[in-house]
Amino acid sequence: MSRKTRSKQVNAENRISRTTLVGAAVAVLVVGLVAATFLYQSDDTASLQGEAAARQAALASEHSPTYGDPGAKVHIVEFLDPACETCAIFYPMVKQWMAEVPGEIRLSVRHVAFHTGADYAVRVLEASRKQDKYWQTLEALLASQRQWTQHHTVQPDRILPAIAGVGLDIEQLMADMNAPDVLQRIEQDKNDAILLKVSATPGYFVNGRPLPSFGRQQLADLIREELMQ
Repeated sequence: MSRKTRSKQVNAENRISRTTLVGAAVAVLVVGLVAATFLYQSDDTASLQGEAAARQAALASEHSPTYGDPGAKVHIVEFLDPACETCAIFYPMVKQWMAEVPGEIRLSVRHVAFHTGADYAVRVLEASRKQDKYWQTLEALLASQRQWTQHHTVQPDRILPAIAGVGLDIEQLMADMNAPDVLQRIEQDKNDAILLKVSATPGYFVNGRPLPSFGRQQLADLIREELMQ
């Protein structure tokens, strides 16, 4: 073989080698990109699944006071501020709707203190559960709301006189307001409100569905839709 022929052969082999190396590098790069995309999608899917599970747990409201049949077809979760005027208007309305379809609607109440000083009223409500007088205390507070709020600000010293007719052991109530389990439930409601993006009260979820926009008719329509499912 001549020197010229050998040179051409070597050059051809070098080109083939370089082409092979480039092809291998491209293949490795493609495999890496595919793997990275798969891992990203897997992480994204896992994140979405985690968020959905957290949302479902928040809406289950298993630690919350609940009124109505546990097996009811419709579960309403209400985020309520006891100092909220609209909450005081909507609560008896929801109870009336529940009375109209016995056993079909269940209500769970969550507490958020958006108004100044409302955290005191929330602690009173949570502490009243230890004496099995939550619903009586809630209704007494909502009915007398104007007595213990002034310019949307809670006056704590006026709350106990406003619920005097409930029959609570006040000394026990005051002690229970700082109990670890009471404070833990309040913190959980606060965290779940953040998770569910509740920014105003009352905040309603009907079988997990938020209101498309706030209003009496919107809430009634959403409840009716779920009852008809």
